[in-house]
Amino acid sequence: MASDPAAFIREVTGVASPPACPEIKLHLATEITPLWQATEDALDGMNVPPPYWAFCWAGGQALTRYVLDHPELVRGKRVLDFAAGCGVSAVAAAINGAAQVEAAEIDALAGAAIMNNARLNGVEVAVVLDDLVGQANRWDVVVAGDVCYERPMTEHIWPWLRKLAAEGAMVLMADPGRAYLPKMGLLEVDRRNVQTSLELEDKTSREVVVYRIVG
Repeated sequence: MASDPAAFIREVTGVASPPACPEIKLHLATEITPLWQATEDALDGMNVPPPYWAFCWAGGQALTRYVLDHPELVRGKRVLDFAAGCGVSAVAAAINGAAQVEAAEIDALAGAAIMNNARLNGVEVAVVLDDLVGQANRWDVVVAGDVCYERPMTEHIWPWLRKLAAEGAMVLMADPGRAYLPKMGLLEVDRRNVQTSLELEDKTSREVVVYRIVG
């Protein structure tokens, strides 16, 4: 895995399309792939952190659907997919003609997954392996799917995302009802039900709201 993470990802995943955005193909864990079947102990033994990048979460699906349905939001723009996971929203932005697409992740294996997924869809995405929180704005559009799942994460990113919005970026965030979603500074722009797996969530579908962050 260390010598060729991209090959490792292809070995332990399968190519599939998320229910909400069937026009995009991704390397994902499925019921027939080794990664899906591996236990947490087995992943630790392979020195693999929790493989969030191997699943297309409900928030990411809804956000990606919104981007695909509104190409004018990203066409010709500089786009950042923040905490990108599998990079599905970055791929959507590239498909819809963004001038430049960056996908930020702190997990190197996620970075390799994003590159695999970009190639699979015939688009270019620049992977940034860094915690960008606090950096000056250099984007026109910032998208973030399902990032408020823990209090420390929300407290870390929220002031920065609002600052980017205040500086003129369009900041879009999708949330499927996580406990730590902020109560202020959000303008709803879309709402949809997304099919999910009981292995990932506690129900077979989740209502996801796409918000524009108000600075």
